[in-house]
Amino acid sequence: MAKIIKRLKTGTTTVVLTCKEGVVFASDKRASMGSFIASREVDKIYKIDDTLGMTVAGGVGDAQALVRILQAEVNLYKYRMDKPMSAKAAAMILANLLQNYKFFPFYVQLLIGGTSEQNEIYSLDAFGGSTREKMAATGSGSPIAYGLLESEFDEDSTVEDNISLAARAVSIAMKRDSATGEGIEIVTLTKNGYKRYSKDEVQKILMK
Repeated sequence: MAKIIKRLKTGTTTVVLTCKEGVVFASDKRASMGSFIASREVDKIYKIDDTLGMTVAGGVGDAQALVRILQAEVNLYKYRMDKPMSAKAAAMILANLLQNYKFFPFYVQLLIGGTSEQNEIYSLDAFGGSTREKMAATGSGSPIAYGLLESEFDEDSTVEDNISLAARAVSIAMKRDSATGEGIEIVTLTKNGYKRYSKDEVQKILMK
């Protein structure tokens, strides 16, 4: 089992921040298997619906399966209840699922951010542990990212300020963590919905 986990392990850095206007997501684009770069264009930030987003770190196949399950659950909830699911409810669904599979776990770290009821983040581990956070990072580069986030994060900051901070946190991780790289992806959730920033927009943010 240990050998399988090592082979499937993927390094990454994902960051999610709350602010008074919404939630900011950032990640790198590299997927690796040990010292081998398996892909340079992996999506690690997923749209669940217009008020929910999720970042993934860990096994790519496990993460993609969980994204599909959650998207289906959220769509079903919206159809039945005629309102979007909260981040808390989405985190509970995934926590229960991960707990049920703890003896053959999904090899993932997940961050769920939502804006339907309030701007909030939940962090989940592979065994179903769930904690509410104001800001969080996952993946092999997260200790490096936290060094910046702990000193500069302010939950009362604007979306624009937190976009810059999240991008810089991932950028710093890329310089020190060999499993993090290939560019930065940024997504925001605000009253205007879900927005994914283009490569040119991200580059302008990093140059500020």
